[in-house]
Amino acid sequence: MTKGVKICLAAVIALFIAVATASYFILRPSESTMVEIVQDNKVLYTFDLSKEPNRTFRIDYSGGGWNEITIENGQITVSDADCPDKTCVKTGVLRSETIPIVCLPHKLIVRFCDGEGS
Repeated sequence: MTKGVKICLAAVIALFIAVATASYFILRPSESTMVEIVQDNKVLYTFDLSKEPNRTFRIDYSGGGWNEITIENGQITVSDADCPDKTCVKTGVLRSETIPIVCLPHKLIVRFCDGEGS
């Protein structure tokens, strides 16, 4: 093996380790159970998933459209929406503090937070 190949291999291994480490920290599950739902920079709901009963409710957007939120077994997800791409639905269950569920057409964000439930 030539010196150039060894350097290239070492760089690839270092890059792989860096990406794996970053992925672990970004995608690790949240220890928090407090969640807030924000629309147009206004907090609509804040609650503790560990205390919420299983339920489904709808959030209407003033500009037209809606999102259906489902809380089941201590997890929250956008289960349906009338937006064109349904990225919020495809995101699945909220797991990470660094990656919220976002619906851009309806300006809706579902994310973990600190604080008391209401």
